Amino acid sequence: MKVLLIPDKFKGSVTAEGVIKALSQGIAKSEPNTEIFKVMASDGGDGFLDAIQNYISLDRVEIDTVDPLGRPIKAYYLYRAATKTAYIELAKASGIELLSNDELNVMETSTLGTGMQIKNAIKRGAKNIIIGLGGSATNDGGTGIAHILGYRFLDAKGNELDPIGKNLIHISKIENIDHSTLWEGISFTAVNDVTNPLFGPEGAAYVYAKQKGANNEQIQALDKGLKNLDHVVKSNMGLDQASLPGTGAAGGTAYGLKTFFNAEFISGIEFLFKLAEIPQLLKETPVDYIITGEGKIDGQTLHGKLIKGVMDIGIQYKIPVIAVCGKLDVPVAELKSKGLKDVLEIMDTTQPLQYSIDNAPALIEKTIYNYFQQQKST
Repeated sequence: MKVLLIPDKFKGSVTAEGVIKALSQGIAKSEPNTEIFKVMASDGGDGFLDAIQNYISLDRVEIDTVDPLGRPIKAYYLYRAATKTAYIELAKASGIELLSNDELNVMETSTLGTGMQIKNAIKRGAKNIIIGLGGSATNDGGTGIAHILGYRFLDAKGNELDPIGKNLIHISKIENIDHSTLWEGISFTAVNDVTNPLFGPEGAAYVYAKQKGANNEQIQALDKGLKNLDHVVKSNMGLDQASLPGTGAAGGTAYGLKTFFNAEFISGIEFLFKLAEIPQLLKETPVDYIITGEGKIDGQTLHGKLIKGVMDIGIQYKIPVIAVCGKLDVPVAELKSKGLKDVLEIMDTTQPLQYSIDNAPALIEKTIYNYFQQQKST
């Protein structure tokens, strides 16, 4: 048997590398002669840079920047001088991981810190900027990044606005000042695995702002702000891109990158598949199963997160895909109708939730072992 493992992390419990180890051990116990291929994957969010380092030799560049609330921090990106390419993980400077629960305030947060990383990379000589989106604490439509790279956002009286979520509704004019030539001739790529538009019921605010600290009233305000940003962009720049799939990623940062810097969109799974040369492997090797997984499979999973990308790969190469998860919040029948062969929930329902979180590696190993043992008997 040949198996390809492409799991995400189980957030707050076990890393993607830990999930791969647990799956490998469980499979080996059940099917000792199995040949296992492994991909350290990321949907463009937390762990994006860690995944890339498995496949490319890169320099780590640490700089002074700011967190989502504008406080000084140090954050790093990866740089490859040979190709003049910088790899930046939005979560390192603009991520929710940088704030405590009490500090979550998506009305006040900004992507300024990520913009400072991009600017530093360009001054270092980067001609290609690849940005992993995900895990953001922001809903600023990418205006923080745009501000650092030369754009100014003005209200109806011509006053400059801070590029934060609550000010999107007040934007009346967008200016591109002289030093914006900084990024001319630079290729931008936004890596993410969501398909949400910028605004509306499936947009950045309604789907993601709650987990960033927004209440219902603030979610409505942020959605109106994103609509206003799109309106002003249409008026000032003649661009209509808010409905493009994926523009809602990272609080609309994907929209900002597309609008202000003509960024190309690529899914995280597609990006890492190319790095790991997986298409070549699947063309040359008869893989029997692809196994993926994440901590929680819910409604967002089918909006283009990593598991959805793996499902699409399975369909493309006609390989059955199995998903392992800590908690399942979507009907199994719905997931199977979208292309999954099976979904395995590791949670031990006889124990408190914390038990499953603390013992996830052992439960993953046990679950996948039992699955292949059952396959033998059917």
